[in-house]
Amino acid sequence: MNPSLINATHDPALRSWVESANLPGADFPIQNLPFAVFSMRGAAAARRCGVGIGDRILDVAACAPLLHGLAAEAAQACAATTLNALMALGQAHAAALRAELSRLLSAGQSQHRDAIAQALHPLADVELHLPVKVGGYTDFFASVHHATNAGRLFRPDAPLLPNYKYVPVAYSGRANSVRVGGAPVQRPWGQLKAAEQAAPVFAPAQRLDYEVELAIYIGAPSQTGRPLAVADAWQHVFGFSLLNDWSARDIQAWEYQPL
Repeated sequence: MNPSLINATHDPALRSWVESANLPGADFPIQNLPFAVFSMRGAAAARRCGVGIGDRILDVAACAPLLHGLAAEAAQACAATTLNALMALGQAHAAALRAELSRLLSAGQSQHRDAIAQALHPLADVELHLPVKVGGYTDFFASVHHATNAGRLFRPDAPLLPNYKYVPVAYSGRANSVRVGGAPVQRPWGQLKAAEQAAPVFAPAQRLDYEVELAIYIGAPSQTGRPLAVADAWQHVFGFSLLNDWSARDIQAWEYQPL
């Protein structure tokens, strides 16, 4: 993470009045406050944008009347059914919202505690959804070790292409294939061709593989025709998550050239 984004909300000494956030090994201590989209389980309730804290999720839009300035505007954007509206506001709004939520959830803060408690829901009572409407998905070979290992599958004698260390190597993936964690994965069908076969056959993938990757969510958009300076790239990053990247290696081996 950009060191300039580390602030008082990440102080290891912070504690919350939500007691489950203070337990050793808690996934969502007050220093985390991850965003999500949820709805109440077993009901036809609308999806809401929330923030995880301990074993609870906070309905952020319900807190908007308690906030001011950029934080209030950001909280109002969380009334949408995805995080896209919040992401598009930019880093200043997201940072202001995070700071205010951290303050309201801090152990020493008693103001508005009853109102905040009304907006907290047990994680066991909610269903999590895909948090963003994915407009595009680009997969980068960000690790030289990963690029070399993957290259060996297709080019054993020259696994790392000469341009790797000079340009960002990536491909555009299928944005509509992104699913929320826990969703079932269907084995894909495609063309498979073994070395001894004269022609490919259409069949389900036999070499279905997965990789744990880091997902970066781009929030504020860039402007057409205006190149983005590397130094300014952090201003467009909204956040991160883990990503399981599934690949049909046998289909890929036949189809990827010359695409």
